[in-house]
Amino acid sequence: MNIPEGYFVDWNGNVRTTTDPGGGYVCDVDTGARYVGVNTRSGILMHEATFYKDLAAIERAGIKAALVPGSHPWGNKDEGF
Repeated sequence: MNIPEGYFVDWNGNVRTTTDPGGGYVCDVDTGARYVGVNTRSGILMHEATFYKDLAAIERAGIKAALVPGSHPWGNKDEGF
């Protein structure tokens, strides 16, 4: 599967790449609609986000967030993760 390279903001306000979202998740990306669906490997939708082509686009949108690697955990302990 060829996933368009780009970025999105996760549910904790971190920026992640569409090609390495972490958590065992995979991204379904529609660049025309600027949509990212973050799914489990079995296809269950876990998160929806806006697609950003590059980090400059996130900055232009006024979003101030840290770019985290795929190894960074999703969620917090208080959320059950």
